[in-house]
Amino acid sequence: MSVHLTQQHLTKAQKLVDQSQGNGGLAPIDLKRFWEDNEQALADPWSQTCAQVPMGINMEPECAFHEFGLTEEWYKIRHDEAYLLPLAQRYNNRAEEIVGKRLLKETPSNPNVKWSEIKMLHDIFEAENIWEGMSYWLKQSAHTPDELTALLDRVEERLKNLREFMLPPNWDQIKKQRTALGEKVPIYRGQRGPVTFAMSIYGVENLIFLILDHPDLARRFSDLIAQAMLERARILDEEAGYTEENAPAGFYWLDDNCALLNTEMYEFFGYPILEKIFRHYSPKPEDSRGQHSDSDMGHLLPLLGKLELNSVNFGPNLKVSDIREHLPKAIIFGQLAPFTFSRNEEVNIVAEFLRDFEMAHEKRGLVFATAGSVNDGSRLTSLRLIMAAIQEYGRFT
Repeated sequence: MSVHLTQQHLTKAQKLVDQSQGNGGLAPIDLKRFWEDNEQALADPWSQTCAQVPMGINMEPECAFHEFGLTEEWYKIRHDEAYLLPLAQRYNNRAEEIVGKRLLKETPSNPNVKWSEIKMLHDIFEAENIWEGMSYWLKQSAHTPDELTALLDRVEERLKNLREFMLPPNWDQIKKQRTALGEKVPIYRGQRGPVTFAMSIYGVENLIFLILDHPDLARRFSDLIAQAMLERARILDEEAGYTEENAPAGFYWLDDNCALLNTEMYEFFGYPILEKIFRHYSPKPEDSRGQHSDSDMGHLLPLLGKLELNSVNFGPNLKVSDIREHLPKAIIFGQLAPFTFSRNEEVNIVAEFLRDFEMAHEKRGLVFATAGSVNDGSRLTSLRLIMAAIQEYGRFT
């Protein structure tokens, strides 16, 4: 049984699943009404005038693999638009029939949008980003305390003139050509979270032992991550034409590995980085302070509460009520387990919605979504079932 479900949830969910099976596997729903109500609800998930709980599930191109029984082509779906775009069009044709909306991007990307010449944070810390299997991975750039010390020495030197390191020699020409075409220099408002990033640079166990055995070096590592981030963001803001007074606010983290540190270790290493970045880029209550961590990091909720996160997507073993206790102002994107969705466990899908709606009904602020990524295997019929569950059981009015 999925986490925190009751027999009442399962019984009620079974009724909707039975109706779907009696309708050729398609859950009964007024599609036009759903999307109209969903657009209004997403605009303000806290609103007392929302007709229903908003849904925030965005299907991914790889969902087409199982949808059509195709061989998984992970590299091609990430890099080859000649493969991706016809597949997206085919998928959208089916999506339009089943859920009433085209869901995937079908137009070619502008190659200038990536601005790939600009070096990233991992480049500053000398980590190579390489493709392995189904994704990109950062390779360690230090393996021992001595190697880390030498790396941080080099990082400190780079920070003295980071602009020259980050931007290519012909940057002014690139920038002029692209901005003339209407492109904008990308600003820096999201990052692989500090624990995940540091464990990529130095190793998982290595970081844990570093904090325990070499706290001064660990503190230096943490401080330099924050310094490098702030300087990188400042340079890109300046190149984009912003001043400190008018630069866009907000920052978002992706930090699955934060769960691997206990509370004291996280407070020592990760928390100060978030605090410094939020202090600079999210100083006002209304500024975005968000984090994705689809892991069992519930022990860190009190600390994240001190940072007043207001947009979160956390692991499926966390309850809406627990998140709300520590983050009363956060919009919660969750808490459908990604594997429940990708395995198309129909009864559990509906039951998990009932559980979450029950916990969020009074205060609202829930956007029903996967507590983590949408994975290959997740089917359009299951998405329609979620939509039907919201329309049948998740209305406020």
